[in-house]
Amino acid sequence: MSTTPSDPMDFLKSLWGNTGMPLPGLVTPTLDTNELEKRIKDLKAVEGWLKTNLGMLQMTIQGLEMQCATLSAFQAISQSAAGSDTNANPFANPALWPWNLMQGAGQTAAGDAAQAATATDQVPPKKDGKAK
Repeated sequence: MSTTPSDPMDFLKSLWGNTGMPLPGLVTPTLDTNELEKRIKDLKAVEGWLKTNLGMLQMTIQGLEMQCATLSAFQAISQSAAGSDTNANPFANPALWPWNLMQGAGQTAAGDAAQAATATDQVPPKKDGKAK
């Protein structure tokens, strides 16, 4: 046979009371300033601990967000370099703008070098047999 307390608050008080701390919201006000100062000191210590943990939690979240963004950028770059559509819009993904700019500059430089090489090959030699 199961026994249930008639008042749910009595049950809650008995559970919370075993911890040695008063039930929140049901704290009786005290007129003892030493007791109040002790409570304030304890609560400020808890507040400092919570702020420290909150700061560490926020830094951890930011670190994970940066790691996720970096991995996403590397994946996008590797997919782009793996031979995605060459006619795709180079400005579609802002994370790839520097990569596309470097690739375009490299292709332009290679094209200029190839044109310069073909231009020197096509110069007719002078009568003395030397090229310009």
